[in-house]
Amino acid sequence: MLLFVDNLATVDFSFLEARRGLLGETWLADVKLKGELDDQGMVCDFSTVKKALKTWLDNELDHRLLVPRQSPNLTLEEKGDYLTLNWRFGDRGETLSLRCPHQAVALIDTVELTRESVAQWCCRELEAAALFPTGTQLELTFTTELIESAFYHYSHGLKKHDGNCQRIAHGHRSKIAIWADDIPSPALEGDWASRLRDIYLGTREDLVAEEDDTYRFAYTAPQGEFEITLPQRCCYLMETDTTVELIAAHIAAVTKSEYPTSVIRVQAFEGMNKGAIAEA
Repeated sequence: MLLFVDNLATVDFSFLEARRGLLGETWLADVKLKGELDDQGMVCDFSTVKKALKTWLDNELDHRLLVPRQSPNLTLEEKGDYLTLNWRFGDRGETLSLRCPHQAVALIDTVELTRESVAQWCCRELEAAALFPTGTQLELTFTTELIESAFYHYSHGLKKHDGNCQRIAHGHRSKIAIWADDIPSPALEGDWASRLRDIYLGTREDLVAEEDDTYRFAYTAPQGEFEITLPQRCCYLMETDTTVELIAAHIAAVTKSEYPTSVIRVQAFEGMNKGAIAEA
């Protein structure tokens, strides 16, 4: 018998990709459990499955940086509670460097991160954790939101956040909607999606060094010390923090400055089904 739970959880994270570098992403998790029926006529209790798996995904993937541990593009050092890594990417052989608490990173035992390879790793880890009844077989599938309009991948960190948003390299796959004088503007949406494609949103206050066409951001947050260095071309600087509220306000204000006679409304998403609306 097969038990399934669709859209069990949404995970927002960033990951390292060999061509494009650091990417923010949002996945939906679907789960299937195969097993024999118990004396209640159930494979296992629905509420138990949902709670156990959602908690595991929240703890192990959500708001982390996913790193393919077996990739030749990676050099990694683990020392105490901290992890330092360098990631080579793209045709130019550019480098991303990161130092952060170990809890901000998920080291995935694979060469390349795909929805399939991450799902397989999750299943192995979950099996080892023995979270489900003996004899059940777990199948985990990740999907992305079908977005027919403009969207972009962004990564960031929120040093003032008490929760996991403080991690310096987590992110989202987000759509954007823009209206000019109450008329939807696919052109403006496409323009901003292009500006923010595969971007790291950095707060100028956190920028501690500019050298060799790179930016280095660093801050101390409740979970520890965070530092990331990226090519400048991969970054977009904001004068404020990078909450979705401030992202929406920034896009609205910049667009207004470019089209001063129009009333601009921006709906910026943070992953799926949540975000902020700002007008200028």
